[in-house]
Amino acid sequence: MKTSLGWDDGTIVAVDQRRLPHEYRLVRMRTVDQVIDAIQSLAIRGAPAIGLAGALGVALSAGQQQKRGKPDDAAVRADAARLAQARPTAVNLQWSVRRVLERLPEGADAVLAEALALLQEDVEVNRMAARRAANLVLSLAQKRPLRLLTHCNTGRLATAAGGTALGAITDLASRGYVAEVLVDETRPLLQGARLTAWELGEAGVPYRLCVDAAAASAMAQGLVDCALVGADRIAANGDVANKIGTYGLAVSAARHGIPFLVVAPESTWDRDVGQGTDIVIEERDSTEVISCAGTPVAPADARVYNPAFDITPAELITAIVSERHTVTPGRTGTLPVPASTEPAAVLSGRIASLLTEFPDYPRPGVIFRDLSPVYEESGLLAGLADHVIRHFDGSFDRILAVEARGFMLGTALSIRAGVPLTLARKPGKLPGPVHQAAYELEYGSDALEVAKGAIEPKERVLCVDDVLATGGTLSAAAALVQASDAQVAGLAIVVALADLGGAQRLAQYPLLALHTARG
Repeated sequence: MKTSLGWDDGTIVAVDQRRLPHEYRLVRMRTVDQVIDAIQSLAIRGAPAIGLAGALGVALSAGQQQKRGKPDDAAVRADAARLAQARPTAVNLQWSVRRVLERLPEGADAVLAEALALLQEDVEVNRMAARRAANLVLSLAQKRPLRLLTHCNTGRLATAAGGTALGAITDLASRGYVAEVLVDETRPLLQGARLTAWELGEAGVPYRLCVDAAAASAMAQGLVDCALVGADRIAANGDVANKIGTYGLAVSAARHGIPFLVVAPESTWDRDVGQGTDIVIEERDSTEVISCAGTPVAPADARVYNPAFDITPAELITAIVSERHTVTPGRTGTLPVPASTEPAAVLSGRIASLLTEFPDYPRPGVIFRDLSPVYEESGLLAGLADHVIRHFDGSFDRILAVEARGFMLGTALSIRAGVPLTLARKPGKLPGPVHQAAYELEYGSDALEVAKGAIEPKERVLCVDDVLATGGTLSAAAALVQASDAQVAGLAIVVALADLGGAQRLAQYPLLALHTARG
């Protein structure tokens, strides 16, 4: 995979985005001042990319200090502070600098190792967020070649590799779902015309440049099925700071009923900022507007309003997609219902009071546990899902729910956590090629199947069912995850039956039972 920046024996190397599309040139940075200049002059741009450059800049400072003996902690931290403020709006820069600084007490090598780990993580984060966003686009629109619109540049040039919103577009194109991409020029520096168009051309994706002021008209004429953009900072309430012009696109998309998706990594969320009006908006030099590529286009003494970003309110955003979550602020101005915080013991007691047992069903000697009253209890299922989410604390990317009674908790988890849901079905219910895993029950045998490709390789999957007895069903679910080259993040069940051996059989996996009953 092509990368936009990296480390080469004490030097930061990056694609010089000022030169594109006419010249592909690398810029080599050997000092912190050079890194700051590259960020501020937009040789390196895009929130994830400048965050990675900042992290590598701290590593550069620590390494140079180390050559003089033990790193000067104060000097490295002073350089880190300057790097973090090189561009004030993009929170990824501050986040990345803080993260690598945590390794400073361990020495320069540890700081560099953390910065390089961030580079590798960014590649995977982008891949996951892009695939999640692409799948969401297909769920919101008909599965046919789509007409998409994007703003600014959110591809590999703006990240380590792959890209966020543009990564989702190229993912859709690779699956044959893109008819055309309308690429906003993106004033004043033409990141769309210079960079996004270049990337799409390089990838062989059909596109047309769109004058920024014509985007609303294109929507009105039915030329846009979905708009996808990135973000430089996301406030706690879901307001988004992104390249100037994004707000107008969101207003137009809302007016015409067009899905408006923001694709950005988790590191772009700044939960210390309550709302968009609290975000500092960078205003850039007037020369970026009164001239173009060095040619004057306005009176030399013209006064200029040149904000780099604007704020898009949460209510205008259909969904915000990260590598782990899909948040749907909707058009009500609110985020999803606050999570339930009932203690585990209270939730277990509520389940116990509602659980109904039917002896000798479906055959003599078997006790059937009916969870219907649990699901009928208003708000309880959401509370159970919230407890599972808190317990696993962001360690899963997808839910695999077991047919059929696992579908209830699985669906609630998918909605509350904002992650995709895959259904493990009984044999003969899924078309196309499948993975299959057989298992034994208390009263017979059966099998589960999942469609090949339904679970992404390397995803962390939480397997969900209603009742754990001997553990056969969840063991089969785990086998389906592994057959998909993914990782079992854990197992969650509503009721575990004691003394039937299920927990022992599944001891290799993190297991959460919301209530334990007699076997």
